[in-house]
Amino acid sequence: MCSEGKLSLTMKSGFVAIVGRPNAGKSTLLNRLLGYKISIVSDKPQTTRNRILGVHNSDEGQVIFVDTPGIHKPGFLLNKRMMENVYQAMRDVDLLIHMVDASEPFGKGEKFALDLVAHSGKPCLLLLNKIDSMNKGKVLPRIELYNEQGSYAEIIPASALDGTNVDLLIEKIMEYLPEGTQLYPEDYETDKSERFFVAELIREKVLARTRQELPYSTAVQIEEFDETRREEDFVRITASIIVDKPGQKRIVIGRGGKMSKEIGVSARKDIEELLQVKKIYLELNVKILPEWRNRHYLLDELDLI
Repeated sequence: MCSEGKLSLTMKSGFVAIVGRPNAGKSTLLNRLLGYKISIVSDKPQTTRNRILGVHNSDEGQVIFVDTPGIHKPGFLLNKRMMENVYQAMRDVDLLIHMVDASEPFGKGEKFALDLVAHSGKPCLLLLNKIDSMNKGKVLPRIELYNEQGSYAEIIPASALDGTNVDLLIEKIMEYLPEGTQLYPEDYETDKSERFFVAELIREKVLARTRQELPYSTAVQIEEFDETRREEDFVRITASIIVDKPGQKRIVIGRGGKMSKEIGVSARKDIEELLQVKKIYLELNVKILPEWRNRHYLLDELDLI
């Protein structure tokens, strides 16, 4: 079962993995904790596919947060790799935040996640998220339910969306982390490259605009990242949106290319902000790669986990 951490008032540092079922709000929480956007956000399940590291610095210490894919039973090779990322993160960190959508009923999927966390042997904080969307009278029974089901160092009702109790979460994290000095420089933000985040921003726009069944079979590959004119505030990017089937390609392109144009316009604005340049030339193509989620070499080529 989860072990309890030791309390201390000295300088702290360590790794904290945010784990939980798909759509628990893990990426929203990470962005809130860091104070800037590092993980794309969508209401579609399994949005996060890679481990994403973000560093939080304060007078109390340094926390290296690890956002992870949602805990699920994998089918495709892609999903198996996603779950391997979850297992690896749980092994490597000092503390776990098990994040739960408290507005959803407790079911088999949540029991699977709870058991996985419980057997990690790591200190665990349970974050009951989305209390902003719940009747206040239902919060305490939800806390009692999870208190009976699992063994946690702390149970914190919160809202990653509006920030309720997020400061309390940071306080508790500092209590349970080991003593230590900074592991990264203060200006270090993440282990991911700009190319990675550009691809993720494009995928976020695809998720926001396409049908419910499409996100699972969509990826984005950066074909060209030309920043030779970056000093002139200009970067040229060519990217391919990867799909499984011809019908999916038609959805992404849209009638008269309307959908792909909307995706490009929306993504371009966010990429300009990310790269801090005034103009991005973004060319989007749509490529069919059948069964890409089940092929090792394609997952490697697409730099997916």
